[in-house]
Amino acid sequence: MHEESLKVDKEKMQTWRDALTALGKISGWHLHDSYESPLIQEITGKIFIGLNCRLSSDYKKLVGIDSSVKEMMNLLGIGLDDVRFIGIHGMSGIGKTTLARVIYERVSCQFKARSFITCGREETKNGGLVYLQKQLLSMITGEEINVWDNGDGINVIRKRLHRRKVFVILDDVDSEKQLEGLAGSHDWFGIGSRIIITSKDGHLLKRHVSGIYKVKELNDDEALQLFSLSAFKKPHPTENYVDMSKYFVNYAQGLPLALKVLGSFLFGRTQSAWKSAWDQLQENPSKEILDVLQIGFDGLEYLQKKLFLDIACFFEGEKLDTKLMDVLESFGYYPGINLDVLMDKSLITISYGKLLMHDLLRKIGREIVRRECPEDPGRRTRLWCYEDILRVLKSKNGNEPVEGIVLNLPFQKSEKLRAEALSKMTKLRIFKIDHHCFYGNSSAIEWNGDPLKSLSSNELRVIELVRYPLKSFPSNFQSDDLIDLCMRDSQVKQLWKGSKSLGSLKRIDLSWSKSLIETPDFSGSPNLETLNFSWCRSLSKVHPSIGVLKRLKLLDLNSCGSLKSLPDKINLKSLEKISLYYCSRLEKFPDIVGDMTSLKEVTLGYTAIKELPLSFKNLSGISEGLFLDGCKNLSIFPSVIYSLSSLTKLDLRNCRRLEKFPDLSSMECLESLGLEKTAITQLPSPSLRPKNIKELHLSGCKGLPPKSRDSRLHLYPSKKSSDPICVSFLSYCSTKYYSHGIYAEYKGEGDSILHGLGISLRALDNPLMYDYDVSLSLPNFQVFNTHTHTHTIPVV
Repeated sequence: MHEESLKVDKEKMQTWRDALTALGKISGWHLHDSYESPLIQEITGKIFIGLNCRLSSDYKKLVGIDSSVKEMMNLLGIGLDDVRFIGIHGMSGIGKTTLARVIYERVSCQFKARSFITCGREETKNGGLVYLQKQLLSMITGEEINVWDNGDGINVIRKRLHRRKVFVILDDVDSEKQLEGLAGSHDWFGIGSRIIITSKDGHLLKRHVSGIYKVKELNDDEALQLFSLSAFKKPHPTENYVDMSKYFVNYAQGLPLALKVLGSFLFGRTQSAWKSAWDQLQENPSKEILDVLQIGFDGLEYLQKKLFLDIACFFEGEKLDTKLMDVLESFGYYPGINLDVLMDKSLITISYGKLLMHDLLRKIGREIVRRECPEDPGRRTRLWCYEDILRVLKSKNGNEPVEGIVLNLPFQKSEKLRAEALSKMTKLRIFKIDHHCFYGNSSAIEWNGDPLKSLSSNELRVIELVRYPLKSFPSNFQSDDLIDLCMRDSQVKQLWKGSKSLGSLKRIDLSWSKSLIETPDFSGSPNLETLNFSWCRSLSKVHPSIGVLKRLKLLDLNSCGSLKSLPDKINLKSLEKISLYYCSRLEKFPDIVGDMTSLKEVTLGYTAIKELPLSFKNLSGISEGLFLDGCKNLSIFPSVIYSLSSLTKLDLRNCRRLEKFPDLSSMECLESLGLEKTAITQLPSPSLRPKNIKELHLSGCKGLPPKSRDSRLHLYPSKKSSDPICVSFLSYCSTKYYSHGIYAEYKGEGDSILHGLGISLRALDNPLMYDYDVSLSLPNFQVFNTHTHTHTIPVV
């Protein structure tokens, strides 16, 4: 009848028909001879589960959650007959609990036995682990079960749940004890069970779960949308608030908690109120945000807290190299393990070799230090703020609590500081006063008194004092624990007279100290690893004690133009790199005594060296490079180089008296050879070149024919090879071709002819412009002109 009625829409009629067809396929319940009440209970249970499966309306307000849910569902593998423990990891406020709740709403309807347990600190304090165990049991069984202690709770959970298929979320777990008491093993639960554990502690999760999802910060677009939902109740900012919104979004650095707190606080306020709130935020971070973030800090042990605060105040963004690790080790922080702990707890990250921290975590660290004494910075443990440091060092406000001062003087700032302010800082561990040293920067510190003489701390590990104004180190200065001494661009003429006992010292940096005339006696510092005297243009003498520093790894004397000689002999078994670049008066390299196979790189460019000593052949460990470029007195290829079997790079550029291409066929590791602007007159034959050469540079060799001094040629050992031989020249015309199955790429000009390493190729038929990419292959060369045509060049 309805189908014949014109008032009923045909599409709606089809919908009814499909629904009735589907309804007919649903199997019902059979009562048979049993009681009705169990069947009614089962039916109502199904309906209840179905209703609970509906996602909360708040789900629409969540931003960037879909991809996280998808990844979590893949990890969970719902429906498979196994028991899985899955972790959700991330810093406070990142959205771990939010993601867990969304998963719970979506998945829990598929489990009769399910529970969401909040294990946070407050909940644990209220009733301890027993309270959480009772909560888990009652939510799953629907019964009130008495548990007397932790051990009893474990036994009851195992006994009551080992055959049940359960879905349990343990949120904000922060201890091994909680996990062992609530979900100690897979066999506590029935087949098909899924246990999700959220935690700030990644190491804790690794020991208990089979998969971990790391919650990431929101990207810029997602962050702006979430902020706008709180600040404007819509997914984008109001027109006049767009720029200001982006300031707050950038401040939050993708942290959902901060975005929601800031957005809610700014809702309905005027533009002037927004601006005022922004100014206040720079000085006083939001307490609501910081209180949440501080939970992670509060859970740390004593040394971990100190390490966290040092990173927040001094080292965030620094390169995590051997130098920084040594500094942290000298502070007694055991960085090898405790940096791992901070990473596991999502308090720091290490990316591209740098020590990084979320901006808001850095702010909480600095706020914790500021709270030590809000009114007087001189009574805080760490000083990093420019204004605070000036306030302390321009007066006599320095006090015993100060453990560290790190000041980077702003561009073109000049300040007068009182050295006397340092005298009371008996706990000072790190003292760094730095400013940018480059042309046009008039930044300067003028000291009233000698800052080093005023330092009275026996705890000092690091001194970095750029542009130190005095001629020498204080004679009475002693520090058994000092490991790092940096006085770049100083007025020091002689660092100290005689031997000074600095047994822990590992690094000295006096680079750019133009008045320095000689290096000090190093015999009192046997643990030195790095010496940097680069650009000390008056330096003319190096103390003989340098030759016996058994732990020295780096010696940098680059651009010491007055240096004429080094000690006659050196025995530096740990040395890895030595740079004598632009020591233009240096005529002789020292004799090598003993084992120096750790040496990887030697730079002697633009020195007056005529030859290398015979003992140089003992440096068999040199692999990263030997640089002799610009050695104007070098006329004969040093034969000792043939003994350097591991050498990969040899630079002889601008050796203008070098006439003959050396026979390097025995140097199998050599990959790069620089011979630009030498006096070489003949191109190397294949028999002379190293077997694995990849780069051969010959441009500017005036003895070669004119057309051989342009552009670049890449030669591959075979067409399938991915490692090219790069030859920086184009040669003269030749009609002889060698079919070696070589693949070549080059940039040429006009009717250029390629000739090199036993191969000459001619581009026929089409002039090749300089900016065209060209590929040639044997036996029929394909010229791929990226701008116009493709040509085939036959072998002549």
